Amino acid sequence: MSTTNAKTIVGELRPTQIMFTFGIGSLVDLPHLSVLVMGLEDWPGDQATAREIKEERLLATVRTQLGDQVLALKSPPSPPPTKSSPDPFDPARLIGLPVTTFPRWLLCPNCQLLAPLSSGLFRQRNDPYHPDRTRYLHEACNKSHAPTAVPARFLVACPDGHLDDFPWIEFVHRGPTNCHTSLRLIEFGPGGEARDLMIECVTCSTRRFMSDAFGRLGEASMPCCRGRRPHLRDFAEEPCKHQVKTILLGASNLWFPDVLTALSIPVTGNSRLEQLVEEQWAILAKVLNEQNIALLRQFMPQLSSLVAYSDREIWQAIEDRRQDDDAVEEPIDLKTPEWAMFSAPERAPTTNDFCLTAVPTPAGFESVIERVVLVEQLREVRALIGFTRIDAPGELGDESQSARRMRISRQPPPWIPAAEIRGEGIFIQLREAQVRDWSLQPTVQNWGNRFLESHRAWRNQRYITPADANFPEMRYILLNSLAHILMRRLSLACGYTAASIRERLYSRNPNEEGKPPEPMAGILIYTAAPDSEGTLGGLVSLGQPDALGRHLRAALNDARLCASDPLCAEHPPSNDGMTLHAAACHACMFAPETSCECGNRYLDRSVLVKTVEREELAFFDFLDER
Repeated sequence: MSTTNAKTIVGELRPTQIMFTFGIGSLVDLPHLSVLVMGLEDWPGDQATAREIKEERLLATVRTQLGDQVLALKSPPSPPPTKSSPDPFDPARLIGLPVTTFPRWLLCPNCQLLAPLSSGLFRQRNDPYHPDRTRYLHEACNKSHAPTAVPARFLVACPDGHLDDFPWIEFVHRGPTNCHTSLRLIEFGPGGEARDLMIECVTCSTRRFMSDAFGRLGEASMPCCRGRRPHLRDFAEEPCKHQVKTILLGASNLWFPDVLTALSIPVTGNSRLEQLVEEQWAILAKVLNEQNIALLRQFMPQLSSLVAYSDREIWQAIEDRRQDDDAVEEPIDLKTPEWAMFSAPERAPTTNDFCLTAVPTPAGFESVIERVVLVEQLREVRALIGFTRIDAPGELGDESQSARRMRISRQPPPWIPAAEIRGEGIFIQLREAQVRDWSLQPTVQNWGNRFLESHRAWRNQRYITPADANFPEMRYILLNSLAHILMRRLSLACGYTAASIRERLYSRNPNEEGKPPEPMAGILIYTAAPDSEGTLGGLVSLGQPDALGRHLRAALNDARLCASDPLCAEHPPSNDGMTLHAAACHACMFAPETSCECGNRYLDRSVLVKTVEREELAFFDFLDER
């Protein structure tokens, strides 16, 4: 899809990038520009170019977060393929995500002039045949003929999600001023460090180094946040209580998506016709009467699966489906129905989006692994409900972070951007008795208390209350660590890149009173590629008993030693609030952030196998260490 700025194409994005990389409120770094993706009010008004994505469980959960006014999940707008044209002036080519230039301050690399776009010193130059060449020129430069201006590389942001231009004028003058300012950004060294950069006001000869905007000096000198929301073209209704933090353009903590995900699972007990109607509900939901069905059969080849049923039967199934919609209850969570399918694959219906095959447990792991299920087909839907800055959104469904979630529209949104992915995966269920016995060991409980202290420090550092809430317990740490080492190993053999494989953890401690819901201890490792790459069978084939046993043993053997040992193995759950892991690092366990559901937190390879530092925590201590 294209990104547009004042009806000018400036670049292209994939639909799934809207969920994890370049969503609403994020900055897109183009060859000569930096642009900000705008809120929903600036998107195409009728959304005629967007396709509705049906996933009722996810939509119900979105409504609990954003309100009942959310009526649909929709894909980002993209040009209709039937209207694609090489003509750069074709209006159909201008359909895409709306963006605006941000930051609004530009720098001339030749004369070192630093000025805002509102000064009129820079002229936008468009190239309709080569959108990547769109740029701003400084035509009045006294050292070169119309050089290309570059975005100023410093911004300010706050933990509540506000973003603003760096206060260049106030910063160099150390407060408000009446000076008719003309600024220059002077660089003294080739390293580009803040201590080598100086801001100078040519008018009054005032100077200041950029290093004053960072660290303790920055805490003492930077102003309070103005509450600016540039993606919504406004400021917050209430004054922001935070002090702004200086942040580099392109920094990884400038934008974190808040995404809800769900797997499409069939409803047990439904007839084959009901399942087919569910699969094609995005089309059939718009049917008004029985006569419409005959017309749709002629012009919609997607409905060929319904050829064995009459129009009357299909219409009755549609009516029953609508009645079910009215009776849908808000789900407590998204994972419990998925767990019910994976833990009983023999009862799970097979559809075009869901196909399970149970296989034997790998030899040697029967005492700890209860079930292995090959997920030959799956469909995942992701919905973007907001974003955060500085810190990632709440860990493990922490609702206290909803206050820090930045809106994606000024008014309560009637629809939410979403993307769907089809892929494959492997589900592994651990034996509940073994997990429970392991978690009750005194050494494991003591180590869990160390993790709890680290969890408290991490939340206190980010002013999240209460500090003890949402601690996932050692069961989750075990499952998360197992998923990470297995993902790293499988990515070497399955043909998918590491970023194309994701985890989905099913962790729930048993109820102390022995009442439902039942405990969960399982991992789903699946492909997260947005195209056909995710459905080629390379991952499922590794779930066969011999292959899975071989890779599982290799992954556990790899976890015993790390290239960073002994430092990695000696790393305890820290109390400084900066990290939330023990024996784990980039050399042994960390995965791409799009692959881990908790941002590489709650990891420890010593809970899996014996390491050079700790031996008493290993869940897989029965394995031969050869």
